[in-house]
Amino acid sequence: MNRITIKPENLTARIHFLWNDQWLLLSCGDFKNNEFNCMTVGWGSIGTMWSRPFVQVVVRPTRYTHLFMEKYPDFTVAAFLKKYQKDLSLLGSLSGRDGDKLSKTALTPISSKKVASPSYDEAELIIECRKIYRSQFKPEQFLDPKIEDKYPEKNYHTVYFGQIVHVQGIEKYHVD
Repeated sequence: MNRITIKPENLTARIHFLWNDQWLLLSCGDFKNNEFNCMTVGWGSIGTMWSRPFVQVVVRPTRYTHLFMEKYPDFTVAAFLKKYQKDLSLLGSLSGRDGDKLSKTALTPISSKKVASPSYDEAELIIECRKIYRSQFKPEQFLDPKIEDKYPEKNYHTVYFGQIVHVQGIEKYHVD
C-alpha cells in the first residue's frame, strides 16, 4: 500500500462511514515481542479534545483486547479496503484468547512508526495513538434510556482517548 505521512490537522475522512460501515482494526500491545491483540471496532470517534487530536475507542471488559488496552500505553486503529471486510469480520468475532486469529486472515502486522502497537501492511489508513484518558461507562449516566439496550449482559465499555502521534494513509485521507 502506498501510504504517505499525514499531519493530524490534514487528516480527512468520512468519519461516520469509517466507523459504522468500513470499520477499523484496533490493535494494542508490543509488536516487537509478539505480544499484542487486535479486534474490529465500529464505535468510536476522531476529533479534538484538550486541544489535541485524538481517537476515542471503546472496549468491553470481556474482550481479550481489554487486557492489552489496560496494560500498554498506546494503540493503533487501521482502515482497510472493502476487500478486507471478511478479515475484519473474523477479527471482530473470534477471540485472541482462543488462538492466533490473525493467521486466519490476509493481514500482515508490521512495526508502527511511533508506538509499540502494530500497524498493518494492507491498511489504507493507520492512526497511531498514545493513551491519555480512560474511564468506565456508567449506566446511570446514560441520558437516553435506549442506550442501555446495547448492554443486555451489563458489560459496559471502557472508553479510551488516545492522542494521535502519527498518521499514514493513502492520498484520499490527506487534505492541505
